[in-house]
Amino acid sequence: MATFISTIKFTQQGIKGIDESTKRAAALKSAAKKLGVKITNIFWTLGEYDGLLILDAPDDETAMTVLLHLAALGNVHTTTVRAFTAAEMDKIVAKVHV
Repeated sequence: MATFISTIKFTQQGIKGIDESTKRAAALKSAAKKLGVKITNIFWTLGEYDGLLILDAPDDETAMTVLLHLAALGNVHTTTVRAFTAAEMDKIVAKVHV
C-alpha cells in the first residue's frame, strides 16, 4: 500500500456546514474503505491549513478516486503528496548510484 498525505482547506460550503465536519469525515472513511483505501488519520489543524488527511491506497489511481470523490462533495480543497517510509526510501536510494 502507498501512503498519501493531503492538506485540506475548507471551501465556503465546508465552513457553512462546519458542524457536520466530523460526520463528513466518518462518511469519507466509509466510502474509502469500499474502494480498498484505509484512511489512517484525519486531523483538524490550526494555521495555513484546516486539516490533514493520511491514507493508504493500493495505487495512485485508487487514491485519486477517493480524493476526487472528496472534492466532488464541495466542502474542501486538497493538496496531496505521496509519502515514503524509511524502508521504501532505502530501496529508492539504493538505486540512485546504479
